[in-house]
Formats: sequence, structure tokens, C-alpha cells
Amino acid sequence: MIHTIRFRLTVLYSGLLFLLAALVLGGIYYAVSRTTEQRSYATEIAKTYRDGEYVGKQEVVFIEEVENAINVGTLATLRDYSLYTLGGLFAASLGIGWLLSGRVLRPVRSITRTTEEIQATDLSRRITLRGPSDELKDLADTIDTMLDRLEEAFRAQRQLIDDASHELRSPLTIIRANVDAVLLSPEASEEERGRAVAVVDRATTRMTRLVEDLLASARRQGTAFADTDLDLSRVAVEACEEYAALATARGLTITRRLTPGLETTGDQDALRRAVANLLSNAVRLSPPGGRVRVAAGRWGATDMISGGASRLRPLHRAAGWAAAKAGQQKAGHRETAVDEAGGWLWVAVRDDGPGLAAEDQARVFDRFWRGEASRRDRHTGLGLAIVRQIVESHGGRVAVHSRIGEGATFVLWLPARGGAPGPAPDHNPFP
Repeated sequence: MIHTIRFRLTVLYSGLLFLLAALVLGGIYYAVSRTTEQRSYATEIAKTYRDGEYVGKQEVVFIEEVENAINVGTLATLRDYSLYTLGGLFAASLGIGWLLSGRVLRPVRSITRTTEEIQATDLSRRITLRGPSDELKDLADTIDTMLDRLEEAFRAQRQLIDDASHELRSPLTIIRANVDAVLLSPEASEEERGRAVAVVDRATTRMTRLVEDLLASARRQGTAFADTDLDLSRVAVEACEEYAALATARGLTITRRLTPGLETTGDQDALRRAVANLLSNAVRLSPPGGRVRVAAGRWGATDMISGGASRLRPLHRAAGWAAAKAGQQKAGHRETAVDEAGGWLWVAVRDDGPGLAAEDQARVFDRFWRGEASRRDRHTGLGLAIVRQIVESHGGRVAVHSRIGEGATFVLWLPARGGAPGPAPDHNPFP
């Protein structure tokens, strides 16, 4: 028990109270003793006369001597009672300190009990500490928040393992079935063997793509990436160059409309992979003869003070922005533009594919979600999930704008190097 914090707090509280009381009583006693003359009184023998006649001798004491004796006795009594009070106060402070420290540490015991009941397989318990908003409640709320994040992380991990196991099971089953069929059929022709090898090759390619996507997703969650200053338009150019040959082979044209000087901070390889994943989907889903359009720019906020209206305007080119600004001022509008060193940067990829239904747009960035075209192509369903993870790890967001039969536009919003003034816009900045 002597090693518990409750015992230490009790000793500390009672010791401090005892020391304070001792100082107060000692000071009072010292002050009284200094103002009191402490000396023993003396008596004298005096002759006594009554009506002029001598009647004998009598012992007498002066009044000052009597007062001094009373003071000495009072001081001794004060000293005795002070000692008695200090002893009683020390005993009482021990008991009161023990009770008060137990009450103060009650939330700590609740936190300890709850954390002891938490298991690796069950993170649903919460402290939910009630009471005044003090340091202990802040600690309990912080632990609850941490448990929420841990539970979400474990849930996502379990979901990822389950989904990955399910996705890997199919190609493994295909490989085993074809290998067994060839091994159990010695009379199989070369054509049948070649067909089995082709099936196994496609299955292993699918597994390789899935494993690579899983590794890319896991690496971005770690701390191995070092963010640097980069030009987002240059990242988009590099991604377009990577897919130029594939687009040409499929009869597609990649057009670019990129504003230079889109400076931000982040991991250039990861952002290039995000743009490349969008291009991969656009090239795969667009029909032959179609176009894949890539654009990038800066989105600035302009407060138009005209009838209380306020709106957002895309800044595609500095000249266009200056012309618009001059025209608005000429029309009598007064405006204030956000410094172009800050704000939001965006990269958008538009395809001529089949488009997405409204109900699918909310799920398109989920892990292993695949549309009809992706299921036909046996796509892993991780590409867009990786895009969202990369963009959100840079403090941005990803959005999709699409209608059935009109293609889809995917937009990556990233804060500029000077910082973003608020949340990313919900608008489609693609011209």
C-alpha cells in the first residue's frame, strides 16, 4: 500500500497541512513570547499599620509581578494546547487526506479498470467519464478517442485481410484447377496445355497486380515517405507521358490543359501514382477513338460583394483571371481575391467511358469495389481506393462527377504550398 499514489498523496497532503499549521502556531507562540516578560515573581515582608498602630508583618507581592506570572502561565498553556492541536490535526489530516485522495483518484481507477477489460479482439469498451471538465476527463476523452481510432483501424485491417483473402482465393483456385487438370491428363494436347498456361498466366498477373496495389496502400500508411516541394502540373505531365503509348495503342487521344507553377508539398511518387491510377481507369474505360482529358489549375475564392452574393471561381490562367477581375471592377463590383500562393490546387481526369450512376459514386472509392467494366476486366478494385488514400494523406480530397452515358470526371483537390483557406470546394473545376 505504501507504493500506491493514494498513500503518497495522503502523506503529502497531511505533511503540508501539518507543516503549515506548525508554522502558524509556532509563529503565534514566538510572537507572544517575545512580547511577554518571562521572569519569576518575588515577595517582600512589609510592616502593617492600622489606624496608625503597628499590627504586624505581612508578605506582599507587587501587581506587576502578578501580571507577569499570569502571562507566563498563559504562554505555557498556549504551548501545550498548540502541541495537542498539531497532533490532532496531523491525525485528522491523514484520515481526510486518505478519503479525499481516494475520491480524486476514483476516475483513475475507472480508467484503469476499463483499460484492463479491453482486449485485442474487443475494443468496444469506453471509459465515458462524467464529471467536471478537468485534466482527468481530458485524459479519459483522449483515451476514448484513441480507442475509436484503434477500433476503426482494426476493423479496416480485418476487412482488408478478409477482402484480400477472398480476392486471392479465386486466382489460386483457378491456378490449382488448371495445373491439376494438366497433371491428371497426360494425353492432353499442346493446345490444351497452352490454354491452361494462358489461364494460369492471367491468374498470376491478376494476383501480382493485387499484391502490388496492397503494398502501395500499406506503404503510404507508413512513415517512410519524405514530403518535398513539387509542381503538381509537372506530376500530371509525367503521368500523361507514362500512358501516352497505351492510349495510342487503344486509339485514344490524351489532351492536356495544365496551369504551370502549381506548387504544393507532398510525396511526388505517390501523387504521380494517384494521377496514373486515374489515367489507367480512363484509358481502360474509354471507347476507341475517344479522348482522355487532363487538366490542372488553382481554385481561388473571390468574395463578390454585390447583393450579398458570394461564389467561387476557378483560376485557369492568370490572364483570364485578370480580365475577369478588371471586368467586374468596371461593372461596379468590389471584390477581394485570396492570395494565389494559397488556396486549393486541382488535377482532373475526364474520360468518355460509360459513366457512373449516382448510387455508385458514393462507393467508387471503397476498397475492392468494382463496376461492371472492372468486373469484366477482372480489375482489383483497389486503384481508386489508393488514390483516395494518397490524396487524403496529403490533406486533400478526391471527388467524382459523372452521369450515365456521359463519362466521368475525377478531381484531386490538394492544398497549395501556402495552405488552404478552408475545406476543398465541391464544384467541378474542369472547364
